[in-house]
Amino acid sequence: MEAIVAVFSDWGIGSEGTQQVVLKADRAHFRELTRDAAVIVGRRTLADFPGGKPLKGRDNIVVTRQDIVIEGAELAHSTDEALALAAKYPRTLVIGGASIYRQFLPWMDLVHVTKIDLAPASDSFFENLDASPDFRIREAGDWLEENGVRYQFVTYERIQ
Repeated sequence: MEAIVAVFSDWGIGSEGTQQVVLKADRAHFRELTRDAAVIVGRRTLADFPGGKPLKGRDNIVVTRQDIVIEGAELAHSTDEALALAAKYPRTLVIGGASIYRQFLPWMDLVHVTKIDLAPASDSFFENLDASPDFRIREAGDWLEENGVRYQFVTYERIQ
């Protein structure tokens, strides 16, 4: 299983349910990596998507405790349910939010990180993979810049 996340310098990922800084290059990177894949997302993160709707061109697995129907998505009420649904797809990426990332971290083998060289006040964080004994950098791109904001694409892999 994979994950994709944009993190700030302090590994913050958002505040009050949304990303404080959005980069066009990061959104394009996200679209490219998740296209034609299954994604696992929390209900609250889904609400922050355009129109609060599942992502087109992907199989959406929404993790929620609520007994609801979300058109265009499969619902999972537990980690085990989500893992069972994900097992039928050749490729699945966890796309957030913070509690969903924590919940599925033990099953992640690859994590695609956009490092954004800023540290706005965040109330949600991703595990610092640079400090984790379980992950190492597999690939790191050059630092790039968009509208004065530096960013870098880094892929981490689980150490077997």
